[in-house]
Amino acid sequence: MGILLKPIITEKLTAMADKGVYGFYVDPSANKIEIKEAVEQTYNVSVKDVNTIKAHGKRKSRYTRSGMLSGRDNDYKKAFVTLAGNDKIDFYANI
Repeated sequence: MGILLKPIITEKLTAMADKGVYGFYVDPSANKIEIKEAVEQTYNVSVKDVNTIKAHGKRKSRYTRSGMLSGRDNDYKKAFVTLAGNDKIDFYANI
């Protein structure tokens, strides 16, 4: 399994792309150096800075015929990558 799982495409991060900041869901065991190398190899850009966040999965419950079931989503890690210079990443190029 790779380090970069999928890009985060939201309205807020699309606006931050003008400043060179992009978000990715990453492998929870990956560190900042591995994330930097993965982004540079995948998108052929130079990375200036990497910030990471570990988030807990949401608690969920639902009512079923046999009673109430409760659980939670898996924990995940996000990385916010700042690119150096005028580098850009186009997520929609292969569509």
